[in-house]
Amino acid sequence: MCRSIKTLFNFDPPATPEEIEAASLQFVRKLSGMRQPSQANEAVFAAAVAEVTDAATRLLEGLETKAAPKDRDEEAAKARERWEARNRSG
Repeated sequence: MCRSIKTLFNFDPPATPEEIEAASLQFVRKLSGMRQPSQANEAVFAAAVAEVTDAATRLLEGLETKAAPKDRDEEAAKARERWEARNRSG
């Protein structure tokens, strides 16, 4: 589950609100141990995702770096290579 949370800082183009929300959802799922909350927990689960999304957005907007932005396509290719290497060795 954690592998679907991707680094979102210092990319060109920057992370979209949808990407930030998707990472926040994965984080809340991991913390709660629930992929899908029950009806009794649905409101608190959604509120947590919204709060984490807000905090992550503020974090990404506030971070600074002197490093050049990373290219999304290059990073995706590296991630695919790592995934393939893990699957070959296992």
